[in-house]
Amino acid sequence: MPDPLGQAIHDFHTGISPSKLWIHNKYGEKEEMPVDIYFRSYTAMPLLEQMALNYCTGRILDIGAGAGSHALYLQERGEPDVTALEISPLSCDVMRNRGVLQVINADIRNWQGEEYDTVLMLMNGIGLSASLAGLKLFLARAASLVREGGQLVFDSSDVAYLFDGEIPQGRYYGEIDYQYTYKKLHTDWFSWLYADFHTLGRIASETGWTTEKLMEDDHHQFLVRLTRKM
Repeated sequence: MPDPLGQAIHDFHTGISPSKLWIHNKYGEKEEMPVDIYFRSYTAMPLLEQMALNYCTGRILDIGAGAGSHALYLQERGEPDVTALEISPLSCDVMRNRGVLQVINADIRNWQGEEYDTVLMLMNGIGLSASLAGLKLFLARAASLVREGGQLVFDSSDVAYLFDGEIPQGRYYGEIDYQYTYKKLHTDWFSWLYADFHTLGRIASETGWTTEKLMEDDHHQFLVRLTRKM
C-alpha cells in the first residue's frame, strides 16, 4: 500500500532527498503539509498540543503517533508506560530510531489492544473515523481501550468557515475528502472527519462518554477530554 506520509517522515528523518508533501482536497487548492511539524519539540508545539500532553497520565496510548514526538516527550517527562500506535511501517521505523520504547504498527480500527488510562489522538487523529457514523462506531469501540474512569484526549475543528456560510447539503460538512501525494506516491481519496463540538458531544453521550472542552483557539480548533461514564 502506498505510504506517502510515512515516506515523507522517513526521508525527512534520514535526510534522503526529502521533497514536498501535498494534501489535495475537493473544496480548494492543494496545500503543502510541512513535514517538520511531525518532529517538533514540546516547546515548539502549539498550546493546544502542550495542554493535551499535560493531561496525559497513567498508562498512555498515543494513536496515530506519526514520528513519535508526543510519545517521546511523555517518555522524557518520566511517564512509565507510553505506547505509540501507528499504521505506517516507515513511521514506526522512525519512531524506534528516535527512541520511542513501545511502538505498535497497526490500524487502530481493527487492532485488539489492552486497556489504558489515557488514549491520546492529536493533530485531529479522531478524523480517522471518517464520518459521523464512523465516529459513533469508533467511540463505542474505544470504550474497550479505556479503563473505567479513564480518558480519551483529542482535538477537532468546526470547519464551517471553509464554506463561506454556504454549508453543502447531503453529507455532514465536516466529512472531507483528501489525498496525500509525495514524490511519485499517492493515496487513494479518503474521507477525514472534522466534528463540531455540539455534534461531537451528542455522539459521545450516546456512546457512553462525558465530554469536556479543555480549550479552543482562534482557528475553530478545540481540545476535548472524553471520560467513560461511571
